[in-house]
Amino acid sequence: MLNCQFDYQRNDSQNKDFKLSVDLQMQCQILGIVGASGSGKSTILKMLCGLLNPHHGKIQFEQNILFDSTQKINIPTYQRQIALVFQQAMLFPHLNVKQNLRYGEKLKSQQKQTFYFDDVVDLLELGKLIDRKAYQLSGGEAQRISIGRALLSSPKLLLLDEPLTGLDQQLREQVLPYLLRIKNDMQLPMIYVTHHLEELHALEAEILQLKQGCLSLVE
Repeated sequence: MLNCQFDYQRNDSQNKDFKLSVDLQMQCQILGIVGASGSGKSTILKMLCGLLNPHHGKIQFEQNILFDSTQKINIPTYQRQIALVFQQAMLFPHLNVKQNLRYGEKLKSQQKQTFYFDDVVDLLELGKLIDRKAYQLSGGEAQRISIGRALLSSPKLLLLDEPLTGLDQQLREQVLPYLLRIKNDMQLPMIYVTHHLEELHALEAEILQLKQGCLSLVE
C-alpha cells in the first residue's frame, strides 16, 4: 500500500534531519498508528491523501497507483478517493450543519456515490443539529459533523488524524461509538492516528507503533 521515504527537518531543539521510511500494508479494516509527537504519524496520512509527496517510493491503494517516484505518477488529492479528518473539525462557520455536510458531496469523485446524506445523518445522529451553525456546536458534535462531511465525499479510505484530541474524556466516549458504527455498518477501511491506545482498543484496531521513522506491530 505505502512504501516510501520522506526526509525533513525536525522542529525540535536538536534540529536534525529526520528520515521517515515507511512500508505499510493494510490487511485489516481499522489500522491504528501510535507514536510520540513529531514521529511522523500525520506525515504518513498526508502522503496517503496527497497533501505531501514522498521524496522516493510508491503509494498504492487497492489496484490504483497513487504515487510512484520512478514512473513519475502523482494522482491529485481530489482524485484519490481518500478522506482525511483532522484534529480540529474545521467547519465553515458561515454555514449550518446541513450545508457543511453537503459540502462533502461536492468533493466526491465522478464515480458512483457510496454514502448518502440521510444514511450518514442517521448513523451519526445529526438530525437534531441540522440547522445549527458551527459556533453553536460542542466539540464532540463538531467532530461528528466533520466525520459526516468526510463520509459524504464517498471515500474508499478514511484517515483520522487524532480526531478526538482536544475533547475531554466524556466527549471522547460519546464520539467513539459513532466510529465503531462506521466500522460495523459501513465497512469502510480506516487508518486512525492517536496518542491514546484505549481508543484503538475500543475500535478493535490492529496497532502499529511509529518509532525512529519505522513502523512495528504492537502486540
